[in-house]
Amino acid sequence: MVESEQQHQRRPSLSQAVWALAFVIAVIVVGIRQKVGMTAPLAMGAMAAACVSLLLGSSWRSVQQGIVQGISQSLAAVCIIILVGMLIGLWIVGGTVPTIIYYGLHLIYPEMFLPVTFVICCITSLATGTSFGTIGTVGLALMSIGLGLGVPSAMTAGAIASGAFFGDKMSPLSDTTNVAPAIAGTDLFKHIGSMLWTTVPAAVISFGLYWFIGRDYGAGQVNWETVNEIRSTLAGTFSLGAVTLIPAVLVILLSVFRIPALATLTLGICCSGLCAAFSQGLGFKALLAASMHGYSSATGVAMVDKILSRGGIDMMSGTLIMLIGAMAMGGLLEQSRVLSVIIEALMRRVKGALGLILSTIAACYATLGVTGNMMLAIILPGKTFKPVFDRMGIAPEVLSRTLEDAGTLGSVLVPWGIPALFLMGALSVDASFIPYVFLSLFSPLFAILYAATGFAFRREARASSAD
Repeated sequence: MVESEQQHQRRPSLSQAVWALAFVIAVIVVGIRQKVGMTAPLAMGAMAAACVSLLLGSSWRSVQQGIVQGISQSLAAVCIIILVGMLIGLWIVGGTVPTIIYYGLHLIYPEMFLPVTFVICCITSLATGTSFGTIGTVGLALMSIGLGLGVPSAMTAGAIASGAFFGDKMSPLSDTTNVAPAIAGTDLFKHIGSMLWTTVPAAVISFGLYWFIGRDYGAGQVNWETVNEIRSTLAGTFSLGAVTLIPAVLVILLSVFRIPALATLTLGICCSGLCAAFSQGLGFKALLAASMHGYSSATGVAMVDKILSRGGIDMMSGTLIMLIGAMAMGGLLEQSRVLSVIIEALMRRVKGALGLILSTIAACYATLGVTGNMMLAIILPGKTFKPVFDRMGIAPEVLSRTLEDAGTLGSVLVPWGIPALFLMGALSVDASFIPYVFLSLFSPLFAILYAATGFAFRREARASSAD
């Protein structure tokens, strides 16, 4: 009966669809401006989408079905996000993350300060899945070292931002890395594999540029007290060694061999628990608490406590709610045919893969410009352009990586955006750091290059035409 109602539902005109989508976006933006986080604004957006659907002639029964269908598409991603939260908690309590950070800090050399800063922040953000945590801890320590060496603060902040957002984009422990494939309809590790094509070349270029612009610095005097304090605290709190790295190596190997994400994360959790019990002497209750509530660091060293106090299913609850709200909103916009009408108009104007990638990147940047929020810059363009990618036969992981090339990495380039404001406040710099965030500047260029040449641009069989 519901399907029959949807089939006979009146299609909105293009102007009605545009105004309906604009209204939903406006409601979300108003919510974001209240600075109450993203959960409430997305819930408001879903409610606005329900009102739009009703005004366009849908029955309440159809509206409910749209919500259910939208949320049901995210169930696999919900399971993955829960497992990721458990894995983060176990990697921290078991010493995996502390070991990676400890040895990463040994890479610092004054003569190669900028490129090494980039690499250290890459390592830390990959291990923790958080750009903000990397910036506010290791990034802050590196900032003080850079000042002592006479490196301009804008350059150091740019290298820190590039490294921090490298992990925010690439780490399976990051919220954006899980939300983007869920929105695009692809697998977590397919998504990460696809991102390698744009991110690795951009990272290599970034490393080279940081070496080039930083080669004249490094002769100054620096106080290594902060870095040494972090190292000694980690070594004194955890048992560090090869055993603690086994869980990370296992997850990497399983993902390389394309083992499904749910299986990879489940095996990673089991391995992490065993290694944590062996290396740290933890009991089952402590491991269960870490996987559920995360790790609470109480070393007394603020930087260490800030980056290690995270993980667990509890930490991921906000991401889960945002994902459910976004998928419900998307389901309602699809049910009311608002998206299908806009997409058909886009299909008539977007010519070829290059035009589609350029349009997607532009939509991400426009969303960032209006909202300053990287999660919304992934969700809204992702829901809008997914059917276009399907109709053109372009693999969903190409969409998901493009969303991160522009939405995740581009977020730190917007001076009034949340990531840029956080970085400027944490590192005491102004917006002059933005031209030095090379990773964010070059990664979208590779996405455009691949679309133009067809290289590293996977296609699938075309989906059947929509109504």
